[in-house]
Amino acid sequence: MRYYTQVSVYNGVIGRPCDKTPDSARFTGRLLDIAASQMSHKSIDIIDIKYIYGPNMWTDFYIPIIEAWIDIGDLEDFPSDKIPGFPERLVSWLPGLMEHRCSYEEYGGFVRRLQEGTWPVHIMEHVTLELLGMAGVPSGFGRAREANRRSLYKLIVHNLDDEVTCKALYAARDLIMAAMEDKPFDVAATIEDLKDLAEDRLLGPSTTSIVNAAQERSIPTMRLANNNLVQLGYGAKQRRIWTAETDRTSAIAETISRDKDLTKSLLKACGVPVPEGVVVESADDAWEAAQDIGLPVVVKPSDGNHGRGVFTNMLTEQEVRTAFAVAVDEGSSVIVERFIPGNEHRLLVVGGKLVAAARGDFAFVKGDGQSTIATLIETQINSSPSRGPAEENTLNFVRVDSAVRLELERQGLSAESVPDAGRDVLIQRNGNVSIDITDEVHPDVAETVSLAARVVGLDVAGIDLVCEDISKPLAAQRGAIVEVNAGPGLLMHLRPSAGTPRPVGKAIVDYLFPPGKDFNLPIVGIAGSRGKSVVAELVASILHLTNQGVGLACSKGMYFNQRQIDARDCANWESGHRLMLNRQVEIAVIENDNRVILNDGLPYRCCTVGVVTNLDPTDTVPECAIEDEVAIWKVMRTQVDVVLPTGVAVLNADDAEVADMARLCQGEVIFFSRFGTAECLTEHLAKGGRAVFSRDGQIVLAHGNETQPLMAINSIPLLQLRSDALESILAAVGAGVAMNVSHDIMATGIQTFTH
Repeated sequence: MRYYTQVSVYNGVIGRPCDKTPDSARFTGRLLDIAASQMSHKSIDIIDIKYIYGPNMWTDFYIPIIEAWIDIGDLEDFPSDKIPGFPERLVSWLPGLMEHRCSYEEYGGFVRRLQEGTWPVHIMEHVTLELLGMAGVPSGFGRAREANRRSLYKLIVHNLDDEVTCKALYAARDLIMAAMEDKPFDVAATIEDLKDLAEDRLLGPSTTSIVNAAQERSIPTMRLANNNLVQLGYGAKQRRIWTAETDRTSAIAETISRDKDLTKSLLKACGVPVPEGVVVESADDAWEAAQDIGLPVVVKPSDGNHGRGVFTNMLTEQEVRTAFAVAVDEGSSVIVERFIPGNEHRLLVVGGKLVAAARGDFAFVKGDGQSTIATLIETQINSSPSRGPAEENTLNFVRVDSAVRLELERQGLSAESVPDAGRDVLIQRNGNVSIDITDEVHPDVAETVSLAARVVGLDVAGIDLVCEDISKPLAAQRGAIVEVNAGPGLLMHLRPSAGTPRPVGKAIVDYLFPPGKDFNLPIVGIAGSRGKSVVAELVASILHLTNQGVGLACSKGMYFNQRQIDARDCANWESGHRLMLNRQVEIAVIENDNRVILNDGLPYRCCTVGVVTNLDPTDTVPECAIEDEVAIWKVMRTQVDVVLPTGVAVLNADDAEVADMARLCQGEVIFFSRFGTAECLTEHLAKGGRAVFSRDGQIVLAHGNETQPLMAINSIPLLQLRSDALESILAAVGAGVAMNVSHDIMATGIQTFTH
């Protein structure tokens, strides 16, 4: 894992580093002598934490972060090399810090920083990331920067969950202080606490695989609740998943899949091979059905799950009756069906296509002549890292339940028996599916399971199938489909115990968002020091005439198709986020204030058009330690950073600082200008670029050497009310050009706009 730290270049702009070279004249031998005695009076105070969920000035990875403001007080005078034994204690507790490359970009780079001397907030950055990594929480991004006064710093860390990241941050602070003061610290207990919290708070592995696949394709993702409900995409382009279920998963199909008898009857009617079986109401009925079907049989609940209460290869009346007594408590009724010899398989079908397959194996223990079977189960089966109760475990623990006891009785054994050394004892026949066999599946089998999913009506289905050889057609070996499951677990395909992991998350994302189709919601984002609200309203007025559902969030309120739905100031992250959630919104227009970008981030991951109106060097944000023109430029440029490669940045050519942002844009640039005389605009047109400016009383559209008048300036009602609005009108026209709006619609939208 790569750790991004310290002196950084942010798209060409050098950040102000927290780490600094100690002045040897400042730190004398006297400080070394008194450091240990004074450490008990030092502290690291976390005085504020911001949760920034959208793109921001700190990272171009578009990941959520926390920004912690930290005061180190007198520790400003005690870099790590001035605290006797501190680097050694820290690395002995967290040896993984050796992997942190830091600004040296080499193994042991951060430890080298420790030995040379670095400050507590830089150390907190690395320790926080290391604790998260040890707890199994994906991370890796961190920054530490000085703020606007002595001893005050900002610490920025990738944030997958507020509570988990904060816990790691505070634990890092406490661990560092303990190491500085040479006091004990329980690292193992801290990691376990973080693991438990992360398991409770973070997305499960199946959902995570889908989310990661979406993010790899730059599809924005938003978690909608403290569970596995996630939105992929924005507005009218959005889709939703809940683990391996999608918003296309039919509720009727899911209900059918839970009723195993109904599922079998539908599959049988469509020619899908299923085992003969009947629903029974009593143990007597179960035995009678077993005799009619022919032994051996399977006894299982009609609507159970996870293999609970499933008994296979029942050979005697006593076994059938015992199995019925257990199965009846696991479901609403019990099924007795033909036993199919062979291995259990799970095949995953997505969008009608087989994308992965796994095989199960019987679970055995080998006797050693000394240990009981119960002990052997723990040491030989449950000790496997693939088994456990957590979501990330591929297989469950094997418990000595009624099914296991029945299997042992068949072999003349019990859980307390001590089998001879070398004897193999069968423990469990089902529930151990984890070996990838995707490449072995016969095409006829693939077609059969695809048909089964379609018959039930599931877009994503886990098909349980029993056969002896998956590489041969089912009919030749009397193989059959025994269950069709909605919301199947994906872990057995993501982390098989043997074989090749399969990108099943990607398969689901590609089904929801077919490659080659545009999944981006058209978004126009507007930033700047002045006039951005008018630009936002004008753009919304123009786009409304295209007969699409236009959502607008600006300082005047929130609107949908020009109907106000919130009268508050809505130029904020929350309001923009609401537009991203709204399925009615086909185009979004969002005004972004500097303070919003600093405190919350942009409410979208990327945009089609990014407008920057102007930059006032006095428009600083002192409470965020943004106090000069360079700092405010870094904030404002965020709007340009998120423009899609297929998108457009609309920039003010008359403002040199704004025009300079053109070099940061991944997509096209359209300049706007009051007079069209800016040098950058002239050069841009000479290279075949596009621009909007005023000339001879007209608003003019230019593309390379070609120009075309759009409308007379004196025909614009807004200018009669606000003579200073021409710049905003030009910016709005630039956005309209970027959105490929016809000239007539643009002119009409501006002329009919009422402010």
